[in-house]
Amino acid sequence: MVKVDVVENGVQAREKLSLFATEGYAKDEVYLFAHDKERTEDLAEALDAGEVGLKEQGLIDTVTNVFKKRGDELRAQFEALGLTADEAERYEKELDKGRLVLVACKK
Repeated sequence: MVKVDVVENGVQAREKLSLFATEGYAKDEVYLFAHDKERTEDLAEALDAGEVGLKEQGLIDTVTNVFKKRGDELRAQFEALGLTADEAERYEKELDKGRLVLVACKK
């Protein structure tokens, strides 16, 4: 089961992370996305949220993403978590607007 929420800032992201925890999602089952890679890393670390990596994408997709544009990389990461291509496109557009996207998925 995949659940997605779009928020405006880190404060709202923290609230959503708490909500996901009350819904039974473990910390390593919730992923935070921002369009800027550094912002993603900083917020994920500060909020103790996950980032999509080798475990979620597999070796080939992880290496391939190194050579993709950021938007393509983000859509590939969304799809690796179980979103459809259309959903990935829609949420990547939210990231373009400066918003944050949280994806919770049961493992």
